[in-house]
Amino acid sequence: MKRLTPFRTLFQTALATLLLGLSSLALAVTNNPRVELQTDLGTIELVLYADKAPITVENFLKYVDSGFYDGTIFHRVIPGFMAQGGGFTFDFQEKPTDDPIKNESDNGLSNQRGTIAMARTSVPDSATSQFFINLVDNSRLDGSADKPGYTVFGKVLLGMGVVQQIAAEPRGQHRAYPDAPNMAVRILKAKRKDSDSGENAQ
Repeated sequence: MKRLTPFRTLFQTALATLLLGLSSLALAVTNNPRVELQTDLGTIELVLYADKAPITVENFLKYVDSGFYDGTIFHRVIPGFMAQGGGFTFDFQEKPTDDPIKNESDNGLSNQRGTIAMARTSVPDSATSQFFINLVDNSRLDGSADKPGYTVFGKVLLGMGVVQQIAAEPRGQHRAYPDAPNMAVRILKAKRKDSDSGENAQ
């Protein structure tokens, strides 16, 4: 039998590792729910890590399936930090929410660029509907053994350019909400990627 050269052996090993990684990524995307946020500036597609943050993902999908996010805006956008939405209408009326959920920031996920996490008050278990998309790596928001963080529960799969457009919008016109874009950036429709009519609703 002809022996493989070291270079060829290394190449095949590297290729096998790459294919394994790609298949793991595909499996993660396939096995986790996906959500589309159709906004005034384009569509953002999210993959949600139901295996890592089951309570948070279930809560988020409940709001998606009920139509809660439709018509809400990104009301707090800080370039170089994050874009937050999911709680206010275009005229800054806060929508009533369900009860807060348990903090799951000890799930091993980090607030890296492009991840989506739950917004909350200084009380760890206070997240309801509002979320934010990290514009940069914000590891300081991660939880630790002695400090609860902000729960990461998914990632932007497609449309990070749209998120960057939101971050580039002029701000400062609204005195009570100085970090809100001057022209409201709405979530026109939030829906599960694999469902146009909510047939997969829990």
